[in-house]
Amino acid sequence: MSDVTIDAVDRKIINALQGGFEIVERPYRQAAEKLGLDEEDLIERLQRLVDNKALSRFGPMYNAERLGGAVTLCAVAAPRDRYQTVADQINRHRQVAHNYARDHELNMWFVLACETPSDIAETIAAIESETGLTVHDFPKQKEFFIGLKVET
Repeated sequence: MSDVTIDAVDRKIINALQGGFEIVERPYRQAAEKLGLDEEDLIERLQRLVDNKALSRFGPMYNAERLGGAVTLCAVAAPRDRYQTVADQINRHRQVAHNYARDHELNMWFVLACETPSDIAETIAAIESETGLTVHDFPKQKEFFIGLKVET
């Protein structure tokens, strides 16, 4: 995170909007009113928090399984001299939600979010074929939700 100052209002926004964002004609206006702000101020503050990387993103989180899809965590042991090439090959797949480095033998981890459960195996096979590496699949056994609350 960059050197960004998060004030009490930013903290209040972060805490309030994690629990849901109502689907109404003017959701930002409704949320702003509940926070004692005006709509434009709320939008500007959210954009600043994302631009300054205080928030990695602001948007909906979908439960892929409830929509008929599937999600899994994968890892590969990418050779250091090919690391960026392998990352680029993996990230070209639209099913890759995000990709990150780890200090471990399995040094590249990524999440697959697929439209159907069978797409998981197909995508893993395609990545293995393209990279020449074994993809280790770590399917979810239990789901946890961790909410981030910042003190105001």
